[in-house]
Amino acid sequence: MTYGLGSPNQNLPGFVVLPRNSYPQGGGSNWSNGFLPADFQGTPLSPKGSHILDLSPPEGVTRQRQRANLDLLAKLNAKHQETREETGELEARMASYELAYRMQAEVPGILDLKGETAGTREMYGIGNPHTDAFGRKCLLARRLVESGVRFVQAYAGNWDSHDYIERAHGALIRSVDQPIAALLKDLKQRDMLKDTLVFFCGEFGRTPDNGMRGGKSYGRDHNAKVMAMWFAGGGTRAGATVGATDALGREAVECVHHIRDVHVTLLHLLGLDDNRLTYYHAGRFKQLSQFGGEVIEELLG
Repeated sequence: MTYGLGSPNQNLPGFVVLPRNSYPQGGGSNWSNGFLPADFQGTPLSPKGSHILDLSPPEGVTRQRQRANLDLLAKLNAKHQETREETGELEARMASYELAYRMQAEVPGILDLKGETAGTREMYGIGNPHTDAFGRKCLLARRLVESGVRFVQAYAGNWDSHDYIERAHGALIRSVDQPIAALLKDLKQRDMLKDTLVFFCGEFGRTPDNGMRGGKSYGRDHNAKVMAMWFAGGGTRAGATVGATDALGREAVECVHHIRDVHVTLLHLLGLDDNRLTYYHAGRFKQLSQFGGEVIEELLG
């Protein structure tokens, strides 16, 4: 999406990630650049302490001194790159230095939630121990999008519950329900929801059985044959339920689509065509779906 649409704010990353206290399984590869150039990878913000390390220059180092240092470094890097023209990582690293310099002026104000009213913070559940963590992510996501960040990925978890799933998922639902409702309400009040696509999903569904696991407790396993997700704003069809499972909830039986069709639909909602948005890599033009996909018309408003 950042490759196809660009970023409206050149002083902030185009793709920002708001992870949990611990990274999800797979770590940073979850927001890697894939086959695109390295500067399209996500920029994770730390959930604790300073969101971005070394955001402020050391004491005594002025902006003019920083600029002079970066200009010298750019010259040395450019000379180094002359013999390594096909190394995209070098270009990405050079661009990241410049972006970090520009971020120092803009990021602190965006990350400071004290500028929001007490009513807004309360609406997101900030201050409530059950909703504070994800509420801060949702409010920060709105502020980032409002400031021109193209794509924000906020993690909520850990939903990998197998045992005592009702109790485990019940607690997780209480932690995200209010912040999500606040985000959608806030975007709508600011007339941003029609232009902002909100997409919520996990990795897979859960099996409908409630069998004994390891002789200790009842639980459910992973189910790749059906899963739930929801969309809001961005031209999606409001108030609609699309698709259905069999009577047991074991398999999808109505409006069945592969995940690549979800990707194609996401691009379509943002005005991009998966068949035309390609990047030449490893000898061929690659597209997001890899094999082509179908727009899920039932999701469109």
